[in-house]
Amino acid sequence: MTPRQFLAQIREGAPPPAYLFLGPEPYQRQFCRKALIERALPEPDREAGLTHYDLEETALPAVLEDACCLSLFAAHRLIRVSNAEAALPRGRAAAEPAESDAAGKDSSPGLLAEYLKKPVEGVVLLFEAARYEFEGEDKAKLERVRRFYSAIPAVVEFARLSSEQARQLAHNLARRADLKIAEAELDLLVEALGADAARIAAEIEKLRLYAAGRKEITAEDISALVPDARATTIFALVNALGQNDRVRSLDILNTLIRQSEYLPLALSFLSTQFRFALAAKEAGLRSPQQIQAHAAKLGIPMWPSRAEQVCRTAASFSKEQIMAALESIYEADRSLRDVRPDDRVVMEELIFRLTG
Repeated sequence: MTPRQFLAQIREGAPPPAYLFLGPEPYQRQFCRKALIERALPEPDREAGLTHYDLEETALPAVLEDACCLSLFAAHRLIRVSNAEAALPRGRAAAEPAESDAAGKDSSPGLLAEYLKKPVEGVVLLFEAARYEFEGEDKAKLERVRRFYSAIPAVVEFARLSSEQARQLAHNLARRADLKIAEAELDLLVEALGADAARIAAEIEKLRLYAAGRKEITAEDISALVPDARATTIFALVNALGQNDRVRSLDILNTLIRQSEYLPLALSFLSTQFRFALAAKEAGLRSPQQIQAHAAKLGIPMWPSRAEQVCRTAASFSKEQIMAALESIYEADRSLRDVRPDDRVVMEELIFRLTG
């Protein structure tokens, strides 16, 4: 089930005797864990009834033995078990299917299945397996964890948020913090933070404190506070170059240097922007929507605001100018890697060539 389905379930009735929280996304998992604690443990039992085990340090049979023991201090108990992956067999045993291991009643999965046939009333077990991703190389490992805990029917999946889900979360958190963040700035925030829900929540709280009652958040605010958001200054440099504005371009370069930006990285952003613009030119793309759709077909994630920036760059330069700019960027990149007097001199020479 999804986190939203889980929250609806515990609102409607008493939680089942065991849950498996599966997946690496920390923000929603923490939110759901807190909701489960509040639902499973009435206020008088909340402190005495909560127990935490780590399967890196404690064996699963010992956790189940504790679950079978009645407490003198709390009528309701919630036993949180982190690092649930550590219970899986290792070495030669790890190559054997988990289902065969579960057949034996003396095995860890078998003991769990036996316990869940007749669980102790008022006790909820929460197993958290957050080590593996749902895709890529971790997929097979995560499926082993799922099979190992197959006796638990209530499985909540915490996959990492998609770009749209992260953007919606950022919008909701900003509204809750009474902050006004425009569409482009919101896209910038989410892109800079890699659509990571926990980082988005932390940075929006920082912006709330930084704003100090001022509701509107600007791109400059985000650039000042959010790590990796300074890439926006690169896009401003591209726009200035597209308008053949040498003074503005040099001023932006000065800003990058004041921000202690690593100039080879800035040059890499600049190169990427021009390469996207060249691809858009060659494909005959004329709108941000066409650019975004074309990138999606190629498997390249692109935000609407980034597609607009690429569209503006493609409109500001001819194909020949873009190819010449890429050659100049290549020469500047070689110079930055060579013995040279100053990175700033190399970047200033590049700006003079591109605005000549």
